[in-house]
Amino acid sequence: MAVKIRLARYGDKKSPFYRVVVADSTSPRDGKFIDILGTYDPKTNPAEIKIDNEKAQKWLKNGALPTETAKSILVKSGVIESK
Repeated sequence: MAVKIRLARYGDKKSPFYRVVVADSTSPRDGKFIDILGTYDPKTNPAEIKIDNEKAQKWLKNGALPTETAKSILVKSGVIESK
């Protein structure tokens, strides 16, 4: 079972709000997830990012792979160091 850190979309039409979640790679985007790591609100200026760093570090150490977008959010929040 491959586990990914990715975004799940919530909010109204044309007003997106995302949860940063840990989910099985085969589950749908907004479907079943294992754990919630935080939230991402791109509509605010600057974008509001709230991530539980301890949970994120634990999942990364256990082998969860972030998607490109989730990785950039984790870098901005300080969970992952940029290269």
